[in-house]
Amino acid sequence: MVLDPGHNGGNASHPTEINRQVDIITQSKACNAVGFETASGYQENAFAWSVAQHLKPLLEKMGAEVVLTRPDDEGVGPCVTERAAIGNEVKADAVVSIHGDSGKPGGHGFHVALPGLLPGHNDEVVSPSRRLGLAIRDAYQAGTGMPYANYRGENGLRSRTDLGGLNLSKRPVVFIECGNMRNAGDAAKMSDAGFRKRIADSLANGIENFFSGD
Repeated sequence: MVLDPGHNGGNASHPTEINRQVDIITQSKACNAVGFETASGYQENAFAWSVAQHLKPLLEKMGAEVVLTRPDDEGVGPCVTERAAIGNEVKADAVVSIHGDSGKPGGHGFHVALPGLLPGHNDEVVSPSRRLGLAIRDAYQAGTGMPYANYRGENGLRSRTDLGGLNLSKRPVVFIECGNMRNAGDAAKMSDAGFRKRIADSLANGIENFFSGD
């Protein structure tokens, strides 16, 4: 199982490195990004890292071998291409990339991004990724009480072909946009350590349901 905490704490101070263009099949895109932040300055990279740190031991208690795409929240990158390669190389049974979104301040809620079909590249990944996304969507809503995003996606889901982590994965993969960091209510929850633990619990339940077929 691979957990991909979005972005990294050192990205902002290394613009040349993270802005380097890489091929994600559908287009060229920056190697990585700085990520978003709340109005009070809580950064997406820190949020994603915190959730991953809570989630990893929960999955390990279930018997999963967990690999992180970055070792800490102080480095740079790695590129989206490298992150996808990690899941492919270890033949992950599932890859979950953890993020916070940035929409209009009036928009709130979460959604799960799924890989769109790229014939000849990810034909075998789309269906299991959708099952993973549905399992995580349902468990996340039940465990956190967060609604489906009212500003992006439909019924808590969104297919995308512009994300390297989705396009390049040969394993079941989803991105979870845990809330809108520009929305005051979502930001308050995401900034709360106790709520981040609830997020991790919910994601663990969704992953377990995916593997059990529930």
